[in-house]
Amino acid sequence: MLRTDLHVHSRYSMDSATTLEQIVKRCLKSGVNCIAVADHGTAAGGIELQKIAPFKVIVAEEILTHEGEIIGLFLKQTIPSKIPAVEAISRIRDQGGLICLPHPCDRLRESVLCNGRGISDILPHADIVEVFNSRTLPPDANEKARKLAAEYGKPGSAGSDAHTASEIGNAWIEMPDFDGPEGFLSALAQGSIFGRRSSPAQRAAGLWSRIIGMLSNGKAHSKVYSS
Repeated sequence: MLRTDLHVHSRYSMDSATTLEQIVKRCLKSGVNCIAVADHGTAAGGIELQKIAPFKVIVAEEILTHEGEIIGLFLKQTIPSKIPAVEAISRIRDQGGLICLPHPCDRLRESVLCNGRGISDILPHADIVEVFNSRTLPPDANEKARKLAAEYGKPGSAGSDAHTASEIGNAWIEMPDFDGPEGFLSALAQGSIFGRRSSPAQRAAGLWSRIIGMLSNGKAHSKVYSS
């Protein structure tokens, strides 16, 4: 069985300073043996981690669309941000990827289902709904997401939304091994979700990591986007 965290950020995100080596070390320590690296605005972190990780890595990206954030899973290359959601969905499909709606009921973040149009325009196209996010602040947001996924017959995912290494594994799914997107969906449907919310200390560390990431990753991001 895999212990899978489907929402992790690395230094390739503009708001994280977590190196790929730190991710590997934390995963090995915590027992997480499958992760989706879903950096903001780039798939480069997942692509690079696949080269060095001794466990399964899903290349993903958290894409900021005009309607809110969408995660593409099983990507091969970066999809640009600040595009319409329908275009992001089309680009994910063109790569053979899957569409996940992160923190869908968290009104404090860029959630596509909180804008009044998402349920009718976006949810029907989604493959997965994130039903547990460790960094979601409203106490009822995860439960609302779980009910929404059940109502629309969408499999639920879980992710730590880690912006620091210590947060990796705060949420996970115990699921069978898989091969490729279709195998992943089948395995996810058989999985069990576990999780805890990020602690105040982890949130404080995450805020500091975001500041460090924004200050130090500018040069790295210019390299990512020019490649």
